Amino acid sequence: MNSGNDKPNTLDGSHSLSTGDDESDSPCIGVCTTLYDEICQGCGRTLHEVSNWVFLSDEEKATVWKRIRTEGSAQRFQRQAQEDKPA
Repeated sequence: MNSGNDKPNTLDGSHSLSTGDDESDSPCIGVCTTLYDEICQGCGRTLHEVSNWVFLSDEEKATVWKRIRTEGSAQRFQRQAQEDKPA
């Protein structure tokens, strides 16, 4: 379904777990793992951010999104880079 612009409508979350699209409210891609620290390797959020995500304000969520995009080390961003590569 398209909302009238050229961007596909992914607000239903159908795409967010496969590649980590920018339309999703949550950075979660369904790969929840922490190894030796408190940072999820899938999304890049801290355990506190993951467990309290639903309680964060839009401004707090935007701050987290900015940080994890800047870091770019989470699997969600590696997947996006893979999908954005020309074949």
